[in-house]
Amino acid sequence: MAALPSLRQLQYLVALSEQLNFTRAAESCFVTQSTLSAALKELEALLGASLVERDRQTVLMTPTGSAVVARSRTILAEAQDLADFAAAAGEPMAGLLRLGVIPTIAPFLVPPTMQALRERYPRLRLALREDLTANLLARLNDGDLDFALIALPYETGQLLVRPLFDDALRVVGLRSDPELRARQLQITAALSDRLLLLEEGHCLRDHILSACSTTRNETPESVEATSLLTLVQMVESGFGVGLIPEMAVRSGLVDSPELVVRPVRDPAPKRTIALVARSSTPRLIELQTLADLIQEVGR
Repeated sequence: MAALPSLRQLQYLVALSEQLNFTRAAESCFVTQSTLSAALKELEALLGASLVERDRQTVLMTPTGSAVVARSRTILAEAQDLADFAAAAGEPMAGLLRLGVIPTIAPFLVPPTMQALRERYPRLRLALREDLTANLLARLNDGDLDFALIALPYETGQLLVRPLFDDALRVVGLRSDPELRARQLQITAALSDRLLLLEEGHCLRDHILSACSTTRNETPESVEATSLLTLVQMVESGFGVGLIPEMAVRSGLVDSPELVVRPVRDPAPKRTIALVARSSTPRLIELQTLADLIQEVGR
């Protein structure tokens, strides 16, 4: 059987691809630059291919190197899953669990979820990362996260998906707004043109645009918000109206004497909250347990 690359060599290669600098890559792996350089030369000799293009000023990955990096990420993630499987086999819901959450969910579901986890599973340590969906799924695929809490629809590729519950979108606007007098609203062209959006990268932005795809006109100069809190503040200042998730409404985010919240007539826009994991994850018990708990909290 031919000699195989070591996981450490693959870790060094991935680190170099991220840093494009031998010194910084070595520091991120807690080794000397000479150790990292030697290991990568051994890897190139073992594979019989040039992986890194180097000169005194720049470091670049060759096309073969980039392809090997992509495969290395998968191998390293699955190796981590193997180690996690062995560690968790004796005691589920114990040790470290790394969870990613998108910003339009985190403020509303994370606090009660963490409280319930502390009460029921005191030996579990939860490490949280809040980020946009694309970044979380990339970290999940790379093995940097165990699970991610996101909103569907969103392209998840080969990931394991556990839908949890639907989260309806509600219209929020000024109480004095004549278009919001009805107890139940319809997304008309006039109303959708006034909808404020989150900035690019937020999946909620895409959900809103999808809900208004047949009525909204292109408005490239429209004002965009960086967060739901900012969006609600913009609504309160008279910049427009918003489509806000039901969980944010229940949390008190739109509690103001100046604002009113209205449901939308069927087919009402909604998103589906889901927990996702790698298909190779060994933590299926934790996945289902956490999914059940978040469903309970969401209700």
